[in-house]
Amino acid sequence: MDLAPVIRTIRESGVHPMIDLVINHTAFDSPLVHEHPEWYVRDAHGRIQHPFVLDPQNTNNRTVWKDLAEIDNRGSSNRKELWDYWARLIETYMAIGFEGFRCDAAHQVPVELWQFLIEKIRRAHPHVVFWAENLGGTVDQTRALREAGFQFFCNSSKWWNFQDSWCLDQHEEFGDLPSISFPETHDTERVAKESGGSESIQRQRYAFAAMFSTGLMMPVGYEYGFTKRLHVVKTRCSDWETPHFDLSSFIQAVNRFKMQTGLFQGEGSLTRIPVPSPDMLVLERSSDMDQEKRGFIVVNTHSSKEQVLAKDMLPGNINNLSVVYLSWIDNRGKRENFYQNVTLRPSEVIVLLDNHS
Repeated sequence: MDLAPVIRTIRESGVHPMIDLVINHTAFDSPLVHEHPEWYVRDAHGRIQHPFVLDPQNTNNRTVWKDLAEIDNRGSSNRKELWDYWARLIETYMAIGFEGFRCDAAHQVPVELWQFLIEKIRRAHPHVVFWAENLGGTVDQTRALREAGFQFFCNSSKWWNFQDSWCLDQHEEFGDLPSISFPETHDTERVAKESGGSESIQRQRYAFAAMFSTGLMMPVGYEYGFTKRLHVVKTRCSDWETPHFDLSSFIQAVNRFKMQTGLFQGEGSLTRIPVPSPDMLVLERSSDMDQEKRGFIVVNTHSSKEQVLAKDMLPGNINNLSVVYLSWIDNRGKRENFYQNVTLRPSEVIVLLDNHS
């Protein structure tokens, strides 16, 4: 299949296509295994190694991909030719029309290789985007990737329970790195499956991801509440499901609100505000570009009970705030003045903004 006409049509519609860039492994039966055997990691018996990942909750559990062969980007005896091969591969993708790369398992690739590739490609294509898929990496590995030159990283807000401190701690430490949030990915269960098909939770997780950080991602089918987990190799068009609901207008409205509201562009600064209810999360957010601009993200974390946010729960001078009902922005898109209190529906997300924002 000739991809170039397809990519050209996508670009003409206003979308900037990206593609996975996988340079830490190949298929086990790739022709490169025989053409360049020196490019692969081998065990003490000379057998090609399979890549694996450790379960961060239990490092005794590891997932090994036996259909893949691990590339030796660091120690290959013919490293220069290997690195040049990856540069040519990226140039091939650029010639087809791709404008960016999701760099798979970026933390498993030497930082020096990323520096080499990103600097080389950007000299010829200044607008190309490199996005580090660093999920599953350690905090130290993410720290090391700072020097690689990526424009975007992944954050782990999808797994946050809205209570533990780790998510906000990571957001603070890596606040200088633009990151991408998501409610689910092809590597996770579907939110609709986990929630039993709850539309309100589907809205909550998307709205929160949009407000948390610079970027936002969702897999196809999220807008329809699909429940079947995606498979990176086996998913086909025939797996398309009957929609449980249609959140297309909601997603468009959230995206538009994010793009038009400067406070929610960039990583910003997030501070938890203590409130009496354990089922309500209040985050104060300030802007990267204008520290005087601030607002609040409020989440009802309970799936069946309403929560009431009172004005006296918030710090400082908050006499000039308005409320945006973000979870239901497609139905209640206008700002309303925030008076003494506001009631949040189960699983609802609202945003409080200075009226000058």
